[in-house]
Amino acid sequence: MASSSGNSSGSTRLLNSGSEEDLQVLMDQRKRKRMQSNRESARRSRMRKQQHLDELMAQVARLRKDNAQILSNINITSQLYMNVEAENSVLRAQMEELTQRLQSLEEISNCIDIGGNNGGFGEAEEEAFQIQTNAATDSFMNSMNFLYVNQPIMATADIFHY
Repeated sequence: MASSSGNSSGSTRLLNSGSEEDLQVLMDQRKRKRMQSNRESARRSRMRKQQHLDELMAQVARLRKDNAQILSNINITSQLYMNVEAENSVLRAQMEELTQRLQSLEEISNCIDIGGNNGGFGEAEEEAFQIQTNAATDSFMNSMNFLYVNQPIMATADIFHY
């Protein structure tokens, strides 16, 4: 019996040691497989991270380009605005000058025009007076027109730079 128990314990030990070795081999295989899977996962993660970084860098480049274009458009628009403002100032000054000239001409015209007040003259005297007044008015107005028509308007954009 001793031999049979020895055989059975030895074979159990062989089975146990074989199964322990098999178990160790199986665990090593699983460990290698897990390590390989982890390496692959880490590689994919690095690739995703690099791809995301590349996309962000491309976005930064696009945004910088857009920003530069917007700044350029703002500068152009600002320059056009300044030009329009200068031209507007010149036109306002010219309008003021022309308004003053018109007021002066209206005052002169009011002084010359007697408006039907004949001062007690008869019809013949009134007609002669009107002819003389019209001739004087025409002469005076023509000389006034001559003075104003040939005079340039002096306002320019240069006087409005601040």
